[in-house]
Amino acid sequence: MQRLALFDLDNTLVDLDEAFRTWVGEFTEEHGLGSEAVDFMVTLDRGGIPHRELFFAKVRERFTLPDGVEELWDRYRRRMPGLVRCRPQVLDGLVQLRASGWRVAVVTNGTADNQRGKIQRTRLVEAIDAYVLSGVEGIRKPDVALFEIAAKRCGMTLTGGGWMIGDSLIADIAGGRAAGLRTIWIDRGTCPGVDHLADHVVTDVLQAIEILQVMEG
Repeated sequence: MQRLALFDLDNTLVDLDEAFRTWVGEFTEEHGLGSEAVDFMVTLDRGGIPHRELFFAKVRERFTLPDGVEELWDRYRRRMPGLVRCRPQVLDGLVQLRASGWRVAVVTNGTADNQRGKIQRTRLVEAIDAYVLSGVEGIRKPDVALFEIAAKRCGMTLTGGGWMIGDSLIADIAGGRAAGLRTIWIDRGTCPGVDHLADHVVTDVLQAIEILQVMEG
C-alpha cells in the first residue's frame, strides 16, 4: 500500500470545539448577551446544525439581533481562522511523516475562505503536501471525488490505497472506505456504542500519526 495519508481538518488536526467556545464568549460579550446565550449556542452547535447560516438564523431570531444572517456568518468566517490552533506536536508529526516518505493532504468540508484561513494561519500549509476544500471543488465528503482530487494533488491515485483519518463516521470513515482507503477514526466520545468499520480507533490525532509511523507503506 502506498504511503498516502489524508486528514480531516476540524476536530482532527485542529480543535474546532475549543475555538468555537472562545468565539461564543466573544460574541455574547460583544452583543451584551448573558449565560443563556452561551448555553443556547453551545447546545445548538452540539445538536448538529448542518450549516452556519441556519445556526445564525436561529441565533438572530432567538436574541433579536439587528445584524443580518449573512453579516453574522461572514464575521464568523473571518474570525475563526484566528482562533483555531494546531498543536506543535501535530505539526511535527506531519513533518516527520513526510520525511519518512508519506504524502500528506488535508481533505475538509467547509467554505473556502474559512477553511483555507485555518490551514494557513495554523501553519498546517507548511506541514502538508496539499489540501482539498469542498467549498472550492463544489463537492463534499463522503463523495469519493474529493478524495480522488487529494490523491492526485499528492501525485498518487486511489488505486494504490492509503489512509483517511478523521472524526466523522460518515464523511471520513464511510467516505474513506468507499474510496478504497483504510481508516482511523478519531473518537471524541460523541457517539458512544456506535457501530463502525474503521480499521483503528483513537482519541487523538497524535495516536493516529503514531500508527502510520510504524507502517511499512
